[in-house]
Amino acid sequence: MGISEDEWDMLQKALDWPGPDQEITPLNQSTSPVHSTFSIVGLKESYKLGEKIYVTITARDHNKNLKRYGGDFFKANLFNLDLKASVYGEVVDHRNGTYSVALLLPWEGQAQVYVRLEHSSEVVQILKKYRKSSFPRSHYNGYFEGTGPDKTRISEVVECNIKWGEDGSWSKGDCCCEYKDVKTGTVWQCERPKQLSCDKLVHHSFGGLENPLNPFEKQIFTETNVAITGDIQIINVLPNTPGIGTMERCRSGIITPVPVGFYLEDVWKSFMCNTQQFNSSQIGNCLKNKIVYLMGDSTTRQWFEYLERTVPDIKRMDLHTHHHLGPLMAVELKNNIIVHWRPHGVPLRFDKMPITDVHYISNDIDEIAGGPHAVYVFTIFAHFVFHPITLYVHEVAKIRQSVVALLSRAPETTVIIKSGNTAEIKDIFQSDWYAIQLNTVMQEMFRDIDGVIYFDVWQMTSCHYLPENIHPAPLIIANEIDMLLSYICPA
Repeated sequence: MGISEDEWDMLQKALDWPGPDQEITPLNQSTSPVHSTFSIVGLKESYKLGEKIYVTITARDHNKNLKRYGGDFFKANLFNLDLKASVYGEVVDHRNGTYSVALLLPWEGQAQVYVRLEHSSEVVQILKKYRKSSFPRSHYNGYFEGTGPDKTRISEVVECNIKWGEDGSWSKGDCCCEYKDVKTGTVWQCERPKQLSCDKLVHHSFGGLENPLNPFEKQIFTETNVAITGDIQIINVLPNTPGIGTMERCRSGIITPVPVGFYLEDVWKSFMCNTQQFNSSQIGNCLKNKIVYLMGDSTTRQWFEYLERTVPDIKRMDLHTHHHLGPLMAVELKNNIIVHWRPHGVPLRFDKMPITDVHYISNDIDEIAGGPHAVYVFTIFAHFVFHPITLYVHEVAKIRQSVVALLSRAPETTVIIKSGNTAEIKDIFQSDWYAIQLNTVMQEMFRDIDGVIYFDVWQMTSCHYLPENIHPAPLIIANEIDMLLSYICPA
């Protein structure tokens, strides 16, 4: 994986997630969202702004029995729909079937608690099982093109996948064409074409999804992402003096708190640093003489598209690439603004695209000179939830190595990691439990790297009243961009 044994031990402790001591087979012993409840501890008639309330969650099975072990994946937040306000709460697992949440009261007025069971501990056990498995839940296509002996054009499509794990190849057929990246060491495999040679690989795309669940496991998954009942009383929050306090300028090196911020009137207010709101002309002024490199997946492409719509007079250049697949570039000449976006390397579930346009993040960082004019943003999570977490650790280790080198040669470069966000799909393929584990890996592996900003959009997407979506709504993207610009141009 490219890390030491000590660091791997540290990561395993950070990723530790409790669960049953043995596989639970009777469905009625799994956690029931109908019978699980939450209660507010010592509920008072009113609270002061900046105080906290404490919530206890009690998990029960389908027979109404108390659970005796932890591992359930609950989500909790405080909200007020009239004020368009919400704040995230971190759920603490006491490993005995009870959980607690401390919820900050960051706005005046009224608030209510909302808790839902995203996955039972039994579902998480299944998620763990298939994350470790060599079973290829996600397949990919490789497109080979060339000419035959009679000069006719030949096209062949075969299955491809990452080469990873103890048994090496995922394919049991006449394996394989291998494509090893010299710098990262990552090996991509494609089944050998029948007529063409391995050097004729031209395009890449997503392939089918393969569900490994047996009938019992599929039944367990039917009770996913369900709200649980509890104290729905209105919480009254009164003014307080001096209030929660003022924030410092946005910069690297600030530890991400919980909560990291909250929404009020649909505007995100950060507890990390002084968040600003930027109109179109202010965005143009902030990005003057900047080159912004956005790399990752379609969630960073959303940032590119927002800037493309918002920066005055910026124009997308015709690079003769697909408007969704990239690479993309937009330029504003008056203020000398350049914005790039491109997807990360394989595994990548995108439509058909040239294999030459699929670049590993670490390699792209190695080719950037950096400097005070350069802003580099990357995210890498959604396409890795289909694969073993050890592969993700390997990729993050290579990215970290390149980031350290970049900041060594150009310490004034702004480097921002955009975390993974929540998604609407809660199944064996795209579970938020997978995503939050990848976020933990990224945070831990970059914790001690000076000059890097970790931008937690998980909380921003987890607590908002809009439905969770792998592609957050424009309103959320606008708040994310305000946070981004608050780091580029701190006040």
